[in-house]
Amino acid sequence: MKEFIVDVSNYDKKLITTALESGADYIIVPEEKEEEAKKLGKINIITIDKDGNLSNDFVIITINNKEDEEKAANLAKAGKKVIVRTTDWTIIPLENLIAQSDNIYAEVKDAEEANLAINILEKGVKGVVLKTDDINEIKRASNLLKENSEKLNLVVAEVKKVIPIGMGDRVAVDTISLFSRGEGMLVGNSSAGMILVHAETEESPYVASRPFRVNAGAVHMYTRVPGGKTIYLSEVEAGKEVMAYDKDGNGRAVVVGRAKVERRPMLLIEAEYEGKKLSAILQNAETIRVVDPEGNPISVVELKEGDKILGYVEKAGRHFGMKVEETIIEK
Repeated sequence: MKEFIVDVSNYDKKLITTALESGADYIIVPEEKEEEAKKLGKINIITIDKDGNLSNDFVIITINNKEDEEKAANLAKAGKKVIVRTTDWTIIPLENLIAQSDNIYAEVKDAEEANLAINILEKGVKGVVLKTDDINEIKRASNLLKENSEKLNLVVAEVKKVIPIGMGDRVAVDTISLFSRGEGMLVGNSSAGMILVHAETEESPYVASRPFRVNAGAVHMYTRVPGGKTIYLSEVEAGKEVMAYDKDGNGRAVVVGRAKVERRPMLLIEAEYEGKKLSAILQNAETIRVVDPEGNPISVVELKEGDKILGYVEKAGRHFGMKVEETIIEK
Protein backbone atom coordinates (compact mmCIF):
# COMPACT_ATOMS: atom_id res chain seq x y z
CA MET A 1 0.00 0.00 0.00
CA LYS A 2 1.21 3.49 -0.82
CA GLU A 3 2.09 5.87 1.99
CA PHE A 4 -0.17 8.90 2.34
CA ILE A 5 1.36 12.10 3.72
CA VAL A 6 -0.53 15.36 4.17
CA ASP A 7 1.51 18.57 4.19
CA VAL A 8 0.07 20.83 6.89
CA SER A 9 3.14 23.06 7.15
CA ASN A 10 0.75 26.03 7.26
CA TYR A 11 -0.65 24.43 10.46
CA ASP A 12 -4.40 24.29 10.01
CA LYS A 13 -6.14 22.20 12.72
CA LYS A 14 -9.05 21.45 10.38
CA LEU A 15 -6.68 19.91 7.83
CA ILE A 16 -4.84 17.94 10.53
CA THR A 17 -8.11 16.52 11.89
CA THR A 18 -9.23 15.55 8.37
CA ALA A 19 -5.87 13.88 7.71
CA LEU A 20 -6.24 11.89 10.94
CA GLU A 21 -9.79 10.83 10.10
CA SER A 22 -8.74 9.89 6.56
CA GLY A 23 -6.02 7.50 7.72
CA ALA A 24 -2.96 9.50 6.65
CA ASP A 25 0.34 7.80 7.51
CA TYR A 26 2.13 11.08 8.29
CA ILE A 27 1.46 14.79 8.55
CA ILE A 28 4.03 17.53 8.00
CA VAL A 29 3.86 20.33 10.57
CA PRO A 30 6.15 23.20 11.61
CA GLU A 31 8.80 22.13 14.10
CA GLU A 32 7.46 24.45 16.78
CA LYS A 33 3.93 23.00 16.44
CA GLU A 34 4.84 19.32 16.92
CA GLU A 35 3.66 19.00 20.53
CA GLU A 36 0.43 20.84 19.80
CA ALA A 37 -0.25 18.55 16.81
CA LYS A 38 0.31 15.44 18.95
CA LYS A 39 -2.63 16.48 21.15
CA LEU A 40 -5.03 16.24 18.20
CA GLY A 41 -4.53 12.50 17.72
CA LYS A 42 -1.96 9.74 17.45
CA ILE A 43 -0.22 9.97 14.07
CA ASN A 44 3.32 9.94 12.71
CA ILE A 45 4.68 13.46 12.41
CA ILE A 46 7.31 14.90 10.09
CA THR A 47 8.52 18.29 11.25
CA ILE A 48 9.79 21.07 9.01
CA ASP A 49 12.09 23.81 10.29
CA LYS A 50 12.44 27.42 9.13
CA ASP A 51 15.05 26.41 6.55
CA GLY A 52 12.73 23.81 5.00
CA ASN A 53 14.55 20.80 6.45
CA LEU A 54 12.43 17.74 7.29
CA SER A 55 12.79 15.14 10.05
CA ASN A 56 12.59 11.33 9.83
CA ASP A 57 15.07 11.03 6.93
CA PHE A 58 12.74 12.90 4.56
CA VAL A 59 14.09 15.50 2.14
CA ILE A 60 12.36 17.66 -0.45
CA ILE A 61 14.04 18.15 -3.82
CA THR A 62 12.63 20.53 -6.42
CA ILE A 63 13.37 19.26 -9.91
CA ASN A 64 14.28 22.08 -12.28
CA ASN A 65 16.97 20.35 -14.34
CA LYS A 66 18.95 17.14 -14.79
CA GLU A 67 21.35 18.02 -11.96
CA ASP A 68 18.43 18.20 -9.51
CA GLU A 69 17.23 14.83 -10.75
CA GLU A 70 20.66 13.28 -10.20
CA LYS A 71 20.82 14.77 -6.70
CA ALA A 72 17.43 13.26 -5.85
CA ALA A 73 18.50 9.87 -7.18
CA ASN A 74 21.73 9.87 -5.17
CA LEU A 75 19.94 10.82 -1.94
CA ALA A 76 17.33 8.07 -2.48
CA LYS A 77 20.04 5.49 -3.11
CA ALA A 78 21.73 6.61 0.12
CA GLY A 79 18.56 5.78 2.08
CA LYS A 80 16.85 9.16 2.24
CA LYS A 81 13.12 9.37 1.62
CA VAL A 82 13.00 11.83 -1.25
CA ILE A 83 9.90 13.96 -1.81
CA VAL A 84 10.03 15.14 -5.41
CA ARG A 85 8.58 18.54 -6.24
CA THR A 86 8.36 19.31 -9.96
CA THR A 87 7.67 22.86 -11.12
CA ASP A 88 5.15 21.79 -13.78
CA TRP A 89 4.41 18.29 -12.42
CA THR A 90 5.92 16.42 -15.32
CA ILE A 91 6.03 12.63 -15.18
CA ILE A 92 9.41 12.02 -16.86
CA PRO A 93 11.62 12.91 -13.83
CA LEU A 94 9.53 10.62 -11.63
CA GLU A 95 9.85 7.79 -14.15
CA ASN A 96 13.62 8.15 -14.13
CA LEU A 97 13.80 8.27 -10.32
CA ILE A 98 11.41 5.38 -9.71
CA ALA A 99 13.50 3.24 -12.04
CA GLN A 100 16.52 3.85 -9.80
CA SER A 101 15.08 3.71 -6.27
CA ASP A 102 12.05 2.73 -4.20
CA ASN A 103 12.48 5.74 -1.86
CA ILE A 104 10.67 8.23 -4.08
CA TYR A 105 7.62 10.24 -2.99
CA ALA A 106 5.71 12.73 -5.16
CA GLU A 107 4.32 16.03 -3.97
CA VAL A 108 0.84 16.45 -5.47
CA LYS A 109 -1.95 19.01 -5.24
CA ASP A 110 -4.98 16.72 -5.70
CA ALA A 111 -6.23 13.14 -5.99
CA GLU A 112 -5.88 13.17 -9.79
CA GLU A 113 -2.15 13.86 -9.55
CA ALA A 114 -1.88 11.25 -6.78
CA ASN A 115 -3.46 8.66 -9.07
CA LEU A 116 -0.91 9.42 -11.81
CA ALA A 117 1.99 9.20 -9.35
CA ILE A 118 1.07 5.81 -7.91
CA ASN A 119 0.72 4.28 -11.37
CA ILE A 120 3.89 5.55 -13.06
CA LEU A 121 5.84 2.61 -14.54
CA GLU A 122 3.08 0.38 -13.04
CA LYS A 123 4.74 0.20 -9.60
CA GLY A 124 4.48 3.95 -8.91
CA VAL A 125 6.02 6.08 -6.20
CA LYS A 126 6.37 4.83 -2.62
CA GLY A 127 3.93 7.46 -1.44
CA VAL A 128 2.41 10.84 -2.12
CA VAL A 129 2.62 14.12 -0.22
CA LEU A 130 -0.63 16.00 -0.65
CA LYS A 131 -0.34 19.77 -0.33
CA THR A 132 -3.83 21.28 -0.30
CA ASP A 133 -6.18 23.50 1.69
CA ASP A 134 -9.23 21.49 0.59
CA ILE A 135 -10.44 18.92 3.13
CA ASN A 136 -12.45 17.13 0.43
CA GLU A 137 -9.29 16.63 -1.62
CA ILE A 138 -7.71 14.92 1.40
CA LYS A 139 -10.70 12.57 1.58
CA ARG A 140 -10.61 11.84 -2.15
CA ALA A 141 -6.89 11.07 -2.05
CA SER A 142 -7.40 8.85 0.99
CA ASN A 143 -10.11 6.84 -0.78
CA LEU A 144 -7.75 6.36 -3.70
CA LEU A 145 -4.70 5.38 -1.65
CA LYS A 146 -6.22 3.52 1.27
CA GLU A 147 -9.19 1.58 -0.05
CA ASN A 148 -8.79 -0.05 -3.47
CA SER A 149 -5.11 -0.86 -3.36
CA GLU A 150 -4.89 -3.98 -5.50
CA LYS A 151 -6.54 -5.67 -8.46
CA LEU A 152 -6.15 -9.43 -9.02
CA ASN A 153 -7.32 -11.61 -11.86
CA LEU A 154 -9.43 -14.19 -10.07
CA VAL A 155 -10.07 -17.50 -11.80
CA VAL A 156 -13.05 -19.83 -11.98
CA ALA A 157 -11.89 -23.19 -10.65
CA GLU A 158 -13.71 -26.54 -10.66
CA VAL A 159 -14.09 -28.33 -7.34
CA LYS A 160 -12.42 -31.76 -7.40
CA LYS A 161 -12.56 -32.85 -3.78
CA VAL A 162 -14.37 -32.03 -0.52
CA ILE A 163 -13.21 -34.31 2.31
CA PRO A 164 -13.71 -34.16 6.10
CA ILE A 165 -10.24 -34.50 7.67
CA GLY A 166 -10.89 -34.28 11.41
CA MET A 167 -10.18 -31.66 14.05
CA GLY A 168 -7.86 -28.70 13.65
CA ASP A 169 -7.19 -25.16 14.78
CA ARG A 170 -8.92 -22.54 12.66
CA VAL A 171 -8.73 -18.74 12.62
CA ALA A 172 -11.78 -16.47 12.54
CA VAL A 173 -10.65 -12.98 11.46
CA ASP A 174 -12.75 -10.12 12.85
CA THR A 175 -11.96 -6.81 11.15
CA ILE A 176 -12.84 -3.22 11.94
CA SER A 177 -14.55 -2.94 8.53
CA LEU A 178 -17.79 -4.32 7.13
CA PHE A 179 -17.71 -6.71 4.19
CA SER A 180 -20.22 -6.71 1.34
CA ARG A 181 -21.89 -9.69 -0.29
CA GLY A 182 -19.44 -11.35 -2.69
CA GLU A 183 -16.44 -10.21 -0.65
CA GLY A 184 -14.02 -12.15 1.52
CA MET A 185 -10.38 -13.24 1.93
CA LEU A 186 -8.11 -15.38 -0.22
CA VAL A 187 -6.60 -18.33 1.66
CA GLY A 188 -4.71 -21.41 0.61
CA ASN A 189 -2.56 -24.34 1.63
CA SER A 190 -0.19 -22.89 -0.98
CA SER A 191 0.21 -19.29 -2.09
CA ALA A 192 0.16 -20.67 -5.63
CA GLY A 193 -3.51 -21.69 -5.43
CA MET A 194 -5.86 -19.82 -3.09
CA ILE A 195 -9.63 -19.94 -2.62
CA LEU A 196 -11.89 -16.95 -1.92
CA VAL A 197 -13.66 -17.50 1.41
CA HIS A 198 -16.81 -15.41 1.83
CA ALA A 199 -17.31 -13.12 4.80
CA GLU A 200 -20.13 -13.96 7.24
CA THR A 201 -22.55 -11.45 5.70
CA GLU A 202 -25.42 -13.93 5.31
CA GLU A 203 -28.19 -14.67 7.77
CA SER A 204 -28.42 -18.28 8.96
CA PRO A 205 -31.01 -20.29 10.88
CA TYR A 206 -28.24 -21.07 13.37
CA VAL A 207 -26.37 -17.80 13.92
CA ALA A 208 -26.75 -14.11 13.15
CA SER A 209 -24.68 -12.56 10.39
CA ARG A 210 -21.31 -11.09 11.33
CA PRO A 211 -20.41 -8.96 8.31
CA PHE A 212 -17.09 -7.93 9.85
CA ARG A 213 -15.83 -11.55 10.03
CA VAL A 214 -14.17 -14.07 7.72
CA ASN A 215 -13.90 -17.56 9.18
CA ALA A 216 -10.68 -18.00 7.22
CA GLY A 217 -9.60 -21.55 7.97
CA ALA A 218 -6.68 -23.54 9.30
CA VAL A 219 -3.81 -21.82 11.09
CA HIS A 220 -1.13 -23.00 8.65
CA MET A 221 -2.70 -21.47 5.54
CA TYR A 222 -1.55 -18.39 3.68
CA THR A 223 -3.56 -15.21 3.24
CA ARG A 224 -2.68 -12.06 1.36
CA VAL A 225 -1.65 -8.78 2.99
CA PRO A 226 -0.85 -5.36 1.45
CA GLY A 227 2.14 -5.09 -0.84
CA GLY A 228 1.53 -8.39 -2.64
CA LYS A 229 2.83 -10.36 0.34
CA THR A 230 1.41 -13.29 2.28
CA ILE A 231 1.40 -14.31 5.94
CA TYR A 232 0.22 -17.43 7.77
CA LEU A 233 -3.23 -17.19 9.33
CA SER A 234 -1.55 -17.98 12.66
CA GLU A 235 0.24 -14.60 12.32
CA VAL A 236 -2.96 -12.57 11.96
CA GLU A 237 -3.56 -10.39 15.01
CA ALA A 238 -5.19 -7.14 16.15
CA GLY A 239 -3.77 -4.08 14.41
CA LYS A 240 -2.43 -5.92 11.37
CA GLU A 241 -3.80 -5.42 7.87
CA VAL A 242 -5.10 -8.17 5.61
CA MET A 243 -6.50 -7.95 2.09
CA ALA A 244 -10.20 -8.28 1.30
CA TYR A 245 -11.33 -9.06 -2.26
CA ASP A 246 -14.63 -8.92 -4.09
CA LYS A 247 -15.78 -11.24 -6.88
CA ASP A 248 -14.09 -9.04 -9.49
CA GLY A 249 -10.69 -9.20 -7.78
CA ASN A 250 -10.78 -5.66 -6.41
CA GLY A 251 -8.72 -5.67 -3.22
CA ARG A 252 -8.68 -3.36 -0.22
CA ALA A 253 -6.75 -3.43 3.00
CA VAL A 254 -8.76 -3.98 6.18
CA VAL A 255 -7.45 -3.80 9.73
CA VAL A 256 -7.85 -6.78 12.06
CA GLY A 257 -9.63 -6.13 15.33
CA ARG A 258 -9.37 -9.67 16.68
CA ALA A 259 -8.29 -13.12 15.54
CA LYS A 260 -9.90 -16.12 17.26
CA VAL A 261 -8.20 -19.50 17.11
CA GLU A 262 -10.50 -22.38 18.08
CA ARG A 263 -10.44 -26.14 17.59
CA ARG A 264 -13.09 -27.23 15.10
CA PRO A 265 -13.87 -30.06 12.61
CA MET A 266 -12.26 -29.29 9.25
CA LEU A 267 -12.73 -29.95 5.52
CA LEU A 268 -10.13 -30.20 2.78
CA ILE A 269 -11.32 -28.48 -0.40
CA GLU A 270 -9.39 -28.95 -3.64
CA ALA A 271 -10.18 -27.33 -6.98
CA GLU A 272 -8.46 -27.04 -10.35
CA TYR A 273 -7.90 -24.33 -12.94
CA GLU A 274 -6.08 -25.16 -16.21
CA GLY A 275 -4.20 -27.98 -14.53
CA LYS A 276 -3.26 -25.93 -11.46
CA LYS A 277 -4.45 -26.99 -8.02
CA LEU A 278 -6.13 -24.68 -5.53
CA SER A 279 -6.68 -25.99 -2.02
CA ALA A 280 -7.75 -24.84 1.41
CA ILE A 281 -8.71 -26.35 4.75
CA LEU A 282 -11.83 -24.71 6.16
CA GLN A 283 -14.11 -25.32 9.11
CA ASN A 284 -16.81 -27.90 8.47
CA ALA A 285 -19.86 -25.75 9.22
CA GLU A 286 -22.89 -24.41 7.37
CA THR A 287 -21.87 -20.80 8.00
CA ILE A 288 -18.53 -21.18 6.16
CA ARG A 289 -18.90 -20.23 2.51
CA VAL A 290 -16.85 -19.97 -0.65
CA VAL A 291 -17.82 -17.84 -3.68
CA ASP A 292 -19.28 -18.82 -7.05
CA PRO A 293 -18.44 -16.95 -10.30
CA GLU A 294 -21.41 -14.59 -9.86
CA GLY A 295 -20.31 -13.63 -6.36
CA ASN A 296 -22.87 -15.76 -4.53
CA PRO A 297 -21.81 -17.53 -1.33
CA ILE A 298 -21.91 -21.35 -1.28
CA SER A 299 -21.84 -23.18 2.05
CA VAL A 300 -18.98 -25.67 2.28
CA VAL A 301 -21.41 -28.35 3.53
CA GLU A 302 -23.28 -28.06 0.20
CA LEU A 303 -20.15 -27.88 -1.95
CA LYS A 304 -19.65 -30.83 -4.29
CA GLU A 305 -17.39 -32.06 -7.06
CA GLY A 306 -17.93 -30.15 -10.28
CA ASP A 307 -19.03 -26.90 -8.63
CA LYS A 308 -17.35 -23.70 -9.86
CA ILE A 309 -15.72 -21.38 -7.32
CA LEU A 310 -13.50 -18.30 -7.38
CA GLY A 311 -9.81 -18.42 -6.54
CA TYR A 312 -6.38 -17.10 -7.43
CA VAL A 313 -3.34 -18.81 -8.92
CA GLU A 314 0.26 -17.72 -9.24
CA LYS A 315 3.61 -19.42 -9.74
CA ALA A 316 4.67 -21.03 -6.46
CA GLY A 317 7.60 -19.66 -4.51
CA ARG A 318 7.75 -17.25 -1.59
CA HIS A 319 10.41 -16.40 0.96
CA PHE A 320 9.17 -14.85 4.23
CA GLY A 321 5.93 -13.98 2.41
CA MET A 322 7.61 -12.26 -0.55
CA LYS A 323 7.28 -13.56 -4.11
CA VAL A 324 10.49 -15.16 -5.39
CA GLU A 325 11.49 -17.05 -8.51
CA GLU A 326 12.57 -20.56 -7.55
CA THR A 327 11.80 -24.20 -8.23
CA ILE A 328 9.32 -25.45 -5.64
CA ILE A 329 6.75 -28.23 -5.36
CA GLU A 330 3.95 -28.07 -2.80
CA LYS A 331 1.51 -30.94 -2.20
